Amino acid sequence: MEPHRLSRQDARRLAVRAQLLDAVRPSLVAEVVEELTVVNIDPTNAIAASEDHILWSRLGAGYEHGLLQQAVEDDRTVFEYDGMYRPMLDLPLYQALMRQPLRYADTRQWLDDNDGFRRDILARLRDEGPLRTGDIPDTAQRSWGSTGWTNNRNVTQMLEILTRLGEIAIAGRTGWERRWDLAERVYPPGLPELDLAEAERQRDARRLQSLGIARSHQTAVPLEPMDVGEAGEQAVVEGVPGIWRVDPVGLADLARPFAGRMALLSPFDRLVFDRARAQALFDYEYILEMYKPAAKRRWGYFALPILHGDRLIGKLDARADRKAGLLRVFAVHRDVAWDDEAVEAVTTEIRSLAEWLGLELERD
Repeated sequence: MEPHRLSRQDARRLAVRAQLLDAVRPSLVAEVVEELTVVNIDPTNAIAASEDHILWSRLGAGYEHGLLQQAVEDDRTVFEYDGMYRPMLDLPLYQALMRQPLRYADTRQWLDDNDGFRRDILARLRDEGPLRTGDIPDTAQRSWGSTGWTNNRNVTQMLEILTRLGEIAIAGRTGWERRWDLAERVYPPGLPELDLAEAERQRDARRLQSLGIARSHQTAVPLEPMDVGEAGEQAVVEGVPGIWRVDPVGLADLARPFAGRMALLSPFDRLVFDRARAQALFDYEYILEMYKPAAKRRWGYFALPILHGDRLIGKLDARADRKAGLLRVFAVHRDVAWDDEAVEAVTTEIRSLAEWLGLELERD
């Protein structure tokens, strides 16, 4: 089969629709997480926590953090695993991974050496769970050694390992602190059991659904992988070298008229998370500059990508000053020429962001 041939505009619209960033807004947290497949968790609150910002940009002004908490802790339609919120419908795709042996021999040996510690945690959770990390005593027989931040953090390390093995799960959070419980009390029973190869195939297909268009193998993308393997169908994009994979459902939707909107995105948003993809499809350059010295920043500490229709048109340099009760806007960077409609839309969206944050808008 010959690859599909797409204009860059069609490729962009595939990506925008797949990420629920067109004019048709979803209505439920669970719906957003199911369509996106993952929602990044990050506590950086220069504007808002990543997960809240991503959900607000899809759901709009009616979104509040309690709705996410309800989906995780009460409805059990969303679960947290490996630094991401994920739809519970996808749990079997990750349970296949949980059934695999730990990757590193040193980790397996540490777990064997701390079998008593492991049993202590499981017994305490069975009797008292769910528990916060700080509620669980360290009874390790051998400390975890690391040159990084996990050195001697025995409780945290054991909890992470037991979650990876599917023995325990994150039941929710108190503020930023995770609460842990036995997996059988968090995950629903009776889910299908998939072998690893089938689970990986389905994860690739789900990932492509959420992206609309992607390379088979991504490069230099941190955190959650964005590879899609052989999912979907081949495509070429006008003016962009190489072969892409496209979601056939999204491809068919290109026949429908496209209606876009304005959105101020989190730097961790999946539309821009793969910086090479954003450059190729949107001609959009972006680097998160919070780790750079102030004098070397081009766009600001935590600049927000600005989406207008099917184009990424600039960056918003702003910070939420919660002590002062202000959303401070330092600069609005225009990557392309803006017409009057774009100026008005950006201004309105900045006001909407301030209102959602419960802050007054101040501009320098």
